[in-house]
Amino acid sequence: MFVQSRDDARAYFIKVWQKYNNKQPLEALEQLILDVILAHPEYHIVLDQGGEALKHDFSPEAGNINPFLHMGMHIAIKEQIQTDRPTGIRAQCEHLLDKYHDQHEMEHKVMDCLGESLWSAQRNNSMPDEHSYLESVRALK
Repeated sequence: MFVQSRDDARAYFIKVWQKYNNKQPLEALEQLILDVILAHPEYHIVLDQGGEALKHDFSPEAGNINPFLHMGMHIAIKEQIQTDRPTGIRAQCEHLLDKYHDQHEMEHKVMDCLGESLWSAQRNNSMPDEHSYLESVRALK
């Protein structure tokens, strides 16, 4: 998913949701996003707000989960598995899927590792460490 800003990313989710509700055809990426949206009915109310959802600040300090970030991380993990980047993530996720027998649950486990990797990179003003990320996914066994 290639977007330039937080609002662009949110608007894309909203656009996909609106197209789905209006029974318009979806492109392949839009279908992937819709699959993630449909797996999160608790976020439909936010998407139904349309442009108003662009204004919300989902502060983790206030105990809020950012639905756009959460769904975006699902998409990132799906794309990592599809492209096997970092190398080995596909095999690790397949192993975890054998363990958990639920794609969504497996992605949530991996999401914790991805979030930690991104947070660490931001804190260190560096690129995410793919090796450390992959090692933390391996440790989920």
